[in-house]
Amino acid sequence: MELISTARHFIASHSPRKHLLAASALGTLLIAVALYPEQNARGDRLNEADILVNADLLNQIETNNDSAQLPASPGRSLPGVPAIENNSEESTLSEWTDLTVSSGDTLSAMFSEVGLSATELYRVVNSSDEASILNRLYPGNELSFHIPESGQLESLKVMTSPLEGMQFTRLGDTYEATPIVMQPEVRQVQKHGQIAASLFMAADQAEIPAGIIMEMADIFGGVIDFLLDPREGDQFSLIYEEKYLDGNLVGTGDIIGAQFVNRGREYLALRYENAAGQTGYFSPAGESMQRAFLRNPLDVFRISSNFNPNRRHPILNTIRAHKGTDYAAPTGTPIRATADGTVTWASRNGSFGNLVVIKHHGAFETKYAHLNAYANGIKKGSHVQQGQIIGYVGSTGSATGPHLHYEFLINGVHKNPRTVVDQLPQVVSLEAAEMPRFRDSIKPIIDQFMQISSEQPLLTMATQ
Repeated sequence: MELISTARHFIASHSPRKHLLAASALGTLLIAVALYPEQNARGDRLNEADILVNADLLNQIETNNDSAQLPASPGRSLPGVPAIENNSEESTLSEWTDLTVSSGDTLSAMFSEVGLSATELYRVVNSSDEASILNRLYPGNELSFHIPESGQLESLKVMTSPLEGMQFTRLGDTYEATPIVMQPEVRQVQKHGQIAASLFMAADQAEIPAGIIMEMADIFGGVIDFLLDPREGDQFSLIYEEKYLDGNLVGTGDIIGAQFVNRGREYLALRYENAAGQTGYFSPAGESMQRAFLRNPLDVFRISSNFNPNRRHPILNTIRAHKGTDYAAPTGTPIRATADGTVTWASRNGSFGNLVVIKHHGAFETKYAHLNAYANGIKKGSHVQQGQIIGYVGSTGSATGPHLHYEFLINGVHKNPRTVVDQLPQVVSLEAAEMPRFRDSIKPIIDQFMQISSEQPLLTMATQ
């Protein structure tokens, strides 16, 4: 500050007034530019329009026009330099400031960016159990700060999706949490695809979201092996929900119906909600699509080693029975429980590495070995449902690379996981008293698929 004062005194003593005004304006501008970082913490680069000097202004200064002012910037204003409006009305700052979470952002940095202290952040984060949402922010999440007075947070909206979030409103020295739930417009869409190379490429060509095609694979998981069964020429059709907010697509909903023609054989799954509010997928005959066991515990994989009682061990180089199936997949690939059951083991186990063992109803047991990590909540005594993620592919224990070793036991005897599923009871049907209500519910869906069949070369569906 002493240096600036000395410079100011020198200029005032040795420069005429018109030059003094020009030097002052340029000096202020240069100081602002020097202090403004080339790129701020959120990745916004300095706009050239923010630092350009209007030539007319310099002309006014040169002609000793004392009323000359710096022009309003068409871009972002410099930090600490208020933007000057083009009209004479006094500008007002918006009470809401919106930020989008970017990769590398921290909550403390975002609070600081809007002028809020660490104390204010501490109050919000520790205000309630619901505030734990602030510890699970991801890129793309939206934060809106209501700051009517500088440094005073009145309300904070946290949108974890276009449809859901949480609002924190000041209540004395703490904050009250209120859920935000937006009601979207739900539309049904119909899509059709034909396999040329793979199911997922066919879905992409048909503009079907990956999440929907994965859900379809889960629905048919008990009757179709999506690694080995699909062939070129197989076809599928889907009726599912899309969600819109203010006319913009913001997500997908439930699959209403799914049809798959595999090697000339047709499978049809229809969503049905019974009087008790329970939902499931059924064939037109009322048979549940959910089988006792899924055929595969992974969605993406290749089989690197099958069940083989006479296999030569790849590490020990001795003849040792391979009592399961090895699914090669990238580290971190989610592993799903193939049936409902109770976890009886979830820890390290010798050559198995990280191991999960699940006891199922009756005499059935499955094992999942070489895991990289366990899913949240998976421990001894945990109850799991069919399709629930229990862990992630790894290479712990005696493994030459990332894969899942999967075993299937009946009464303690190892069975071939690839063939045993076909030997188990499969079909659970709706009660006879439920069938009239079921038929009435699925008739509109059947009609839609019949319309699709008339437009696409699919097999005629049996609806009895």
